Amino acid sequence: MFAYLRLEVRRTLRDPGYVISAVAMPVLMFLLFTNVGGDDADAWKTQTMIGMAAYGALGAAMNTGTGVAEDKSVGWLRQLRVTPMTPREVVAGRALNGSVTVLPSIAAVFVAGGLVNGVRMDAWQWAAAALLLWLGSLPFTFLGLGNGYRLTAQSTGVVNIACNLGLSVLGGLWFPITQFPDWLRTVADYTPTHRFADLGVAVTEHEAPGLVTVTVLLCWLLAFGSYAVVSYRRAARTA
Repeated sequence: MFAYLRLEVRRTLRDPGYVISAVAMPVLMFLLFTNVGGDDADAWKTQTMIGMAAYGALGAAMNTGTGVAEDKSVGWLRQLRVTPMTPREVVAGRALNGSVTVLPSIAAVFVAGGLVNGVRMDAWQWAAAALLLWLGSLPFTFLGLGNGYRLTAQSTGVVNIACNLGLSVLGGLWFPITQFPDWLRTVADYTPTHRFADLGVAVTEHEAPGLVTVTVLLCWLLAFGSYAVVSYRRAARTA
């Protein structure tokens, strides 16, 4: 399984689409939002940094599903079925691949925040925020995997982009949910992306993530994980 993981990580990191969408784009958006007509307050830049790091991690996590759909279309899934790996190991390897490839997205935005925008936090805050965002990205990896196993390669790309943009905007990764109407703010409170970003925001405020945040994310992890398993079983039967 770990040989399979190394192979998939190398393939992902060499993909120009991944570099542009999951690493370069969040950094550019972060610098744009905080330096062109934005608020110069340190708190605003720190919160925006967390939001854009979460956005990049979301895109990287879901990009794993696009790779799955492409592999399925060329028969790679059938080849994996005749290897000694069990279905659980195949899904776990892909999930670990998604977890590894979110790290460059988070790191790139954090580096831009510290070196370009002058964001200042204690060393433990940088480390804790990165760790929590890394762990919190797992539900989105499973969502991308579920789409990849269930849909065609072309459809997966479209659906993943729609999920990425929709969840990012609704979850307040681009704009604070305090600017939303009351009814939309209530909906946003229970989105996985809002609670995902809240993991990092809590650390910047010298607090631990709240119980509601952790509970909501665990519920979404269970839902998306179940979706990925069901989609894989369906794909295995029809591949």
